[in-house]
Amino acid sequence: MSKAPKLHNAMWPGLVGKGDEEGQEPPISLEHMLDLTAAAEVDGQKFDGIDYFLFLPHTDPNASDDDLKGIADLIAGKGFDIGSLVAPIWPGTVGDSAMGNAEQRGKFLDAVKMACRIAKIFNEHGARKYGVIRIDSAEFGVANFLEDPATNIKQIAATFKEAAKIAADHGERLAAEGEVCWAGLHSWKASLALMEEVGMPESLGFQADLAHTYTFMLGYNAPDDALLEKDHTEEEFWVAYETVTDKLRPWTIDFHVAQNDGEVHGAGDHDKTGKHCPADDPNGKLDITKCSGYWLKDAGERGIQHICWDGCMFPNATLEKPDTWNTILKAMMDVRAAHGWE
Repeated sequence: MSKAPKLHNAMWPGLVGKGDEEGQEPPISLEHMLDLTAAAEVDGQKFDGIDYFLFLPHTDPNASDDDLKGIADLIAGKGFDIGSLVAPIWPGTVGDSAMGNAEQRGKFLDAVKMACRIAKIFNEHGARKYGVIRIDSAEFGVANFLEDPATNIKQIAATFKEAAKIAADHGERLAAEGEVCWAGLHSWKASLALMEEVGMPESLGFQADLAHTYTFMLGYNAPDDALLEKDHTEEEFWVAYETVTDKLRPWTIDFHVAQNDGEVHGAGDHDKTGKHCPADDPNGKLDITKCSGYWLKDAGERGIQHICWDGCMFPNATLEKPDTWNTILKAMMDVRAAHGWE
């Protein structure tokens, strides 16, 4: 049986899109998300670790060293390694738009510095041995970006270059997640152009998510970059899939396993993005195992040591259901069995 990649679950579904505003579901605590993940087991296999978002209510990014070591101990005590960390780059957390003015871009870089500090504490404490720091452009929507795409992609790239230098100084790598809601990362062509404009593959790469990259192919928010009609054939799908993965795979240093039904979804203050569906969703369009293989080819050579399920914006009722996580764990085990490495 393949030893790699390790199988992780994301903690941010308990957080992103949740809140106390009207119509929002309440957040689920980090400890409860850990317990839900720890309860999953299939044929003696459990999740190996977790990836998580460095913001309240799960984590105060300004927490003391001792408090952060306490969180690391909490996670390790549930039997988990810590993998990739999500920097609090969004407006309303610590950061702000990477496409914005000097003050906004400064906040973005401050958020990356905070994430690097926390990563260092986790690493030195022995709780984290692999993974990246996840970012995006923190520029919600594409309207402002499309006013002058050439200038704006250079602006985002300039911010990302500074962020990548900060990460490199801390021995970390940044992965920018492609999602239709983030300007400059809103399509497969834009994401590729941004990676090439930054041009620092040792320090900054791409984070691929099965749900988000499928909505790339459908051209949501970037009709000119669409490779598929919504009612495409299976043959058309795999031709398009090869095109996208061949272009973005060399940049891909972090990977989210997911399911999508061809739709987008938003919750709370999170803009609409590729909808994450349960692994066994009857409307799911993706062959999770086969799709994953396109992204995981030569993954070990790109430094990937784990894969993570992303159930972002799952309803709380779905998150609370044990079957949700057993089904997801089985789907990830199938991915590793088909495409893992020693």
